[in-house]
Amino acid sequence: MSKTILVVDDSSSFRQVVSMALKGAGYDVVEAGDGKDALGKLDGRKINLIVSDVNMPVMDGISFVTAAKQLAAYKFTPVIMLTTESGDDMKAKGKAAGVKAWVVKPFQPPILLDAVAKLILP
Repeated sequence: MSKTILVVDDSSSFRQVVSMALKGAGYDVVEAGDGKDALGKLDGRKINLIVSDVNMPVMDGISFVTAAKQLAAYKFTPVIMLTTESGDDMKAKGKAAGVKAWVVKPFQPPILLDAVAKLILP
């Protein structure tokens, strides 16, 4: 059974690039345009991993992760932040919210796939 990854980014072209890399590696992908949209997709379905941007309209990535971790079904779902943000302050906020890995844009697909493979739960 393939694993499902939720990709959250306000750039549809960027979501497409990430989705293609993940689908190419055999994962199923669910896409969301911002944190609020992503929370709506956390409807009880099995999500094995979340890849989220930080800076998005409506609801940013850190707020989204904080909210997602309040949901019992997703409390332990690993999260990778994929963002242009590389500051320690932002990383600390992410870690406090429950983020497991931080990948800075522009990203190399093998680096992302490596992080995904390490974090995705069997």
